[in-house]
Amino acid sequence: MQLLEDVGFNCIDNLPASLLPELVGKVARSANEGSGNARLALGIDVRNPWSDLKQAPEVIEKLRGSGVQCDVIYLDARAPTLIRRFSETRRKHPLTDENTHLSEALEREKDLLAPIAALADLVIDTSGLSLHQLREQIKNRVVGHEAPGMAVLFQSFGFKHGVPLDADLVFDCRCLPNPYWMPELRSKTGADSEVAEFLLAQPETTEMLDDIATYLKRWLPRYQNSNRSYTCIGIGCTGGRHRSVFVAERLAEFFKDQFPDVQVKHREQAEH
Repeated sequence: MQLLEDVGFNCIDNLPASLLPELVGKVARSANEGSGNARLALGIDVRNPWSDLKQAPEVIEKLRGSGVQCDVIYLDARAPTLIRRFSETRRKHPLTDENTHLSEALEREKDLLAPIAALADLVIDTSGLSLHQLREQIKNRVVGHEAPGMAVLFQSFGFKHGVPLDADLVFDCRCLPNPYWMPELRSKTGADSEVAEFLLAQPETTEMLDDIATYLKRWLPRYQNSNRSYTCIGIGCTGGRHRSVFVAERLAEFFKDQFPDVQVKHREQAEH
């Protein structure tokens, strides 16, 4: 919210969802009269009154139906990460009380927000992100997404660290020969030329690249035609350092001329 405010959005944290149509109407009228800013960012969480939270999906759909551009960004994280964060900050979860443990509150929170999450244009898994990294993702994937059309993110990851929560599609590269077992390649990554040469020397690598590219070439336009603004494609291998990085880089290179905003993120590299 602070980042969006810094780049010119009017920001309101935890506005009751039932007041959203009235606020949007007022902002639109002011903007049409030349006396206001039509860029509006609202934060909604379980502190919202339950009756308002329940109305949120319907309100959002009505706004979209009336022609208002309404993008929903859903921030998610794994339960162990959230428990650690609450422990470190010593903040009280709004749904906890003398009868409700934190883990139970997190489960209830997920259930309450599920209808809003289902409407999300973009889901960001914050589990492995620092505050600085989260701001960078918002900046790159939201603020920096000015071109019309769908933004496509190729994200490499390691299955042993879990599948990214924000991945819309996931491809598994663990069947490819693993450079990790080559002592001279172990310390390198899929972005290094030596690893690329090793993988390209394996026929199955080219076959997998061709198959994934063919699938995406056919189906990504269908995603775009369904009015999606963002699609995250997860490319996984065991550790997320060699095969998945290489494949993600090659796919991003292939699709950069077909979509206006193609990005690459290497999750496990960001954590080292």
